[in-house]
Amino acid sequence: MTIWLALDIGDARIGLATGSNESRLARPLAILRRRSKREDFEAIARFAAQVGADALLVGLPYNMDGSEGPQARRVRNYVRKLQRAIDLPITFWDERLSSFEADQLLSQKKRRRKHNDDIAAAFILQSYFDNAVKG
Repeated sequence: MTIWLALDIGDARIGLATGSNESRLARPLAILRRRSKREDFEAIARFAAQVGADALLVGLPYNMDGSEGPQARRVRNYVRKLQRAIDLPITFWDERLSSFEADQLLSQKKRRRKHNDDIAAAFILQSYFDNAVKG
């Protein structure tokens, strides 16, 4: 069984979600406000330890045509540095529309939340489970 910690890396916040290959269910975990890379990496490592993560899944923001734009390059650069700070395998997964789906879900709720980054991370992880993990 692999326990995953999923990351939705934005410019101001990082959404976190977790789940396992066994359950194949993702759940939102937390939202980190970005600070310095060192502080971000320490916080990610703490959450990984808290959930017993065996691997990280990082949402890669492809353009709608499948190409990589400036934001995808920023995420790849950030993850290259994260890889040096955390001893876990890292997998990228297409996150197109994850924030849109999270917004759609939240728009149906009576109580609105200010940020949806953790829900977007859960959509990314659930997409991975639904499309890449063999049952």
